[in-house]
Amino acid sequence: MSLADLLKEYGKSDYYPLHMPGHKRRLSGELPEEVVGMDITEIDGFDNLHQAEGILKEMQAYASRLYGADETFYLVNGSTCGILSAVSAAVSEGGHILMARNCHKSVYHACYLRKLKISYLYPQVMESYDICEPITCEQVQHALEQEKDIDAVLIVSPTYEGRITDVNSIARVVHEKGIPLIVDEAHGAHLGFWEGFEENSCRQGADLVIHSVHKTLPAMTQTALLHVNGSLIDRNQLKRFLHIYQSSSPSYVLMAGIENALRQVDEKGKDLFGNFIHNWNRMCRDLSTMKNLCILKPEKKQDIGKLLVSVKKTGLSGQQLYDMLLQEYHLQLEMATSTYVLAMFTVSDSVEGYERMTKALLEIDKKVTQEDVGRSDDVLGKEAWHRVEFTEKHESISFYKAWDMENEYCRLSLCQGRTAGEFINLYPPGIPMIVPGERIDQDLICQISDCLQKGLSVQGVRQVDGDIYLSVLSSQEICGR
Repeated sequence: MSLADLLKEYGKSDYYPLHMPGHKRRLSGELPEEVVGMDITEIDGFDNLHQAEGILKEMQAYASRLYGADETFYLVNGSTCGILSAVSAAVSEGGHILMARNCHKSVYHACYLRKLKISYLYPQVMESYDICEPITCEQVQHALEQEKDIDAVLIVSPTYEGRITDVNSIARVVHEKGIPLIVDEAHGAHLGFWEGFEENSCRQGADLVIHSVHKTLPAMTQTALLHVNGSLIDRNQLKRFLHIYQSSSPSYVLMAGIENALRQVDEKGKDLFGNFIHNWNRMCRDLSTMKNLCILKPEKKQDIGKLLVSVKKTGLSGQQLYDMLLQEYHLQLEMATSTYVLAMFTVSDSVEGYERMTKALLEIDKKVTQEDVGRSDDVLGKEAWHRVEFTEKHESISFYKAWDMENEYCRLSLCQGRTAGEFINLYPPGIPMIVPGERIDQDLICQISDCLQKGLSVQGVRQVDGDIYLSVLSSQEICGR
């Protein structure tokens, strides 16, 4: 019997709840009664996530078998909790980590908490679409030869836009140095469940792998998995950090959702993924006929389900296309940048969803031409990751030190040469354009201005009476460091 079945059965029983949570399994406000009835705390017969010995232990073992991991932990604080725990367990305080520069901000938070020295792997940019290519094995090998004291390597695969890395080759190179490989595979919980997919990173030799179940599988927001393999990671240390970063009151509704999602794709995967691939391929085939808008076509390094639509041949910005799809067609996309939009499809999408997206993009493609809006490359600006190619020379103060230093706000136009005191990033996806301690250059200033002009969501900036300000380290603080 599944955890969801047990929770439903218990909710209908005559056991009176003289315990948390405070809603006492009774209808309260507008929450669905069935959900409230399933929401319990750690009571007799339902195990404890932080010392799993019964049903939760069985559920986690089931997940580890599905993914080919030695051990798997349920996460109800999202992949963020898994990232914090993985980095903390793999690298001692004050240690040295080699990580992809296009990591999610949670990786930077983990480095801050452990006061880590950071060396970056800088992804190449696919110029035609302004997105990061996957980190290569050659990049990792070169970096490890240059830096002899690396304690762990962390890469992202698939990337937010769906680019997939050769994890197997990277794992071999990393293990030759006797250190662990962490893979942020938050966007790849579906990998390995279908013969046409790339294999997941557990089966490719990674030591720690983080999956967001809610991103690409039919599970609720905030659900994730942390897998551990091999002997390079101290399991007791890892569990200690999970106790620290994971809620001490984990949601049984969310845990039941994880189990349900995994059983769905395990037991019904042939039909679910078969329909998914059929609908996806048909949509991509139809959209390949567009004359002005352009989709990133499926190929070995591009994951299924990430529909990236470039506007670079049109007079539109990505935000304008995003707004058109939302306002005129009621299609809510994942995100927009200056030059593209991103839509996500999973096994749960309906045929109607594919057809509506296809129809909308084909109609818009007929309306837009290169002459719609006169613009130059200067007006368009560059995407954030063009700048990353140059940031290696720009760190003036260690990130974890800089983030704690005294800062002040400076008008954007006067920030060139100053040292960043705060992260700046588009959200989504939450990948930093600049990190505290890095030097602000004119290219970044132009990017921020361009992104704001195009209506993109830029975090880390302050707008007052039409002026834009950035957090920078105070001059006195820098001189006295």
